[in-house]
Amino acid sequence: MKNTQRGIGIADKPPEPDPEELAKQTLKKIKNKIIVMSGKGGVGKTSVSVNIAIALSNMGFKTGLMDVDIHGPDIPRMLGLKGMLDVNENHKIQSLKFSENLAAVSIELLMQDKDAAVIWRGPMKHNAIKQFIGDTDWGELDFLIIDSPPGTGDEPLTVAQLIPDARAIIVTTPQEVALADVRKSINFCKTVKMDIFGLVENMSGYKCPHCGDVIDIFGSGGGEKTALAAGINFLGKIPLDPKMVECGDSGVSFQKKFSDSPVTQVFCKIAENMSTLVTK
Repeated sequence: MKNTQRGIGIADKPPEPDPEELAKQTLKKIKNKIIVMSGKGGVGKTSVSVNIAIALSNMGFKTGLMDVDIHGPDIPRMLGLKGMLDVNENHKIQSLKFSENLAAVSIELLMQDKDAAVIWRGPMKHNAIKQFIGDTDWGELDFLIIDSPPGTGDEPLTVAQLIPDARAIIVTTPQEVALADVRKSINFCKTVKMDIFGLVENMSGYKCPHCGDVIDIFGSGGGEKTALAAGINFLGKIPLDPKMVECGDSGVSFQKKFSDSPVTQVFCKIAENMSTLVTK
């Protein structure tokens, strides 16, 4: 007798969901998408991303922090996040919580060996970022802060392509060599038609603990002048504080430990500026 029972073949499997459609559905639940960029490395972009996210979450905003620096993911260490990303009952990546209002994802949170090198070309990075957007259960967010590696390569370009309404915050230090690279970032945003949300000047002066004088180690005011010349919102000047490095290395919130610090006050002001600008 002929067996009429048909096994399930490839053609019978439900179609795989379109990753780009998944990303669109996820992004509908996120009010403001902000990519933090820098024209060059070493300007403190990741610490700015982390502390902006913390300041926004402290104001009561539901905030996500997405680390798309595939080759140098530092956000988990700066936030003191341990363990691995997991999948929830809806088969979505579950972001790791830093606090009630702040959660993060990073490629490092998928790696058993945290010191292993990620040796990927552009297409693999593009797919990873697409998954971080579409396959992560971000829920309803007021802000998604996206920490991008320095320069104008694959990662910021992928974000521009996948998140058409993303806006950029550009981080610089005051000296001319950094500002020259900022102008490249500004031109990148214009080329890919990404709105620039604002500019932050980091490492802007160091207050001597002995005499109280402010020493402009990297110069002063260059970021503000560049923002003014380019017609960009200037969000604030963050002074140098060695304790920022200590907190970042140990995964401790600087703003919680040093709540009265001038640095904390500036980050709070930047978050207030951002909340004001998004409601205009």
